[in-house]
Amino acid sequence: MMDDTVAAAFPFFLDADPGTRFCLFHAPLTEHPRGAILYVPPFAEELNKCRRMAAMQSRCFAQAGYAVLQLDLYGCGDSDGDFGDARWHVWLNDIEYACRWLREFGYPRPALWGARLGALLALDFACTSPDPPPALILWQAALSGSRYIKQFLRVETAAQMLAPDGAARAAGIVPSAKPLEVAGYTLAPALIQAIGERDAAQRTPPCPVHWLEVDSTGPAATSDTPDQVATTAAVSPSSARQIEQWRTAGVPVTVQAVAGQAFWASTEIVLCPALLDATTTLELP
Repeated sequence: MMDDTVAAAFPFFLDADPGTRFCLFHAPLTEHPRGAILYVPPFAEELNKCRRMAAMQSRCFAQAGYAVLQLDLYGCGDSDGDFGDARWHVWLNDIEYACRWLREFGYPRPALWGARLGALLALDFACTSPDPPPALILWQAALSGSRYIKQFLRVETAAQMLAPDGAARAAGIVPSAKPLEVAGYTLAPALIQAIGERDAAQRTPPCPVHWLEVDSTGPAATSDTPDQVATTAAVSPSSARQIEQWRTAGVPVTVQAVAGQAFWASTEIVLCPALLDATTTLELP
């Protein structure tokens, strides 16, 4: 794993519609650049939990010879807009704006690297873009948008169970026709619905997929115990089913499961060195 003091990133605001998007660009640190990678971040608070890992991985990629663009989507992080105004189609457009910026700087077809719900967003973009990426790198991919958003809404749903329409609210993924406040984030019904309609099982990637997953069920290699490694690590059964579906459809899928903590969901900012090592050694087009 690379020393994270190396390779400072260049911050800038990317013109988009509406407003601007905050980006960090990591230039390749080798004499002969190997290509470019665009990072599609996770949803809501998972974005913040993953920032440290994403920054370290971006620097590892840069040291390996890749240009990396980290993107804050509309209404997220330091980009323009409020989270309550975010929409799935706007986020898809944000990816296109970022790809266009990379093309203008000599990187015509960046690979897409998505984490959690960002992996599902990257997959959706790859499957609908007229110019799909050469590869997808998926970190702990959220496979079902419906399942993901139901889990995110579970706090609000539980709070509404005593309401007259509580049973209907609990059964669906849109508890209200009005924006919802959940864990400090305002969600528009249109965004909830769009996320709920996305499902990896209904998409066939048009490019090779690199599937990376953290197995937190066994001994973990953490920043405090870098030499402690689980004897075995495996992807979840739902991930295995999705991987098999894509492989049956002819999609090249490489799979790596590593031991570590669920850094995207931890109350503290934690690291997973094994995931950084596995991702950095990927063979990308």
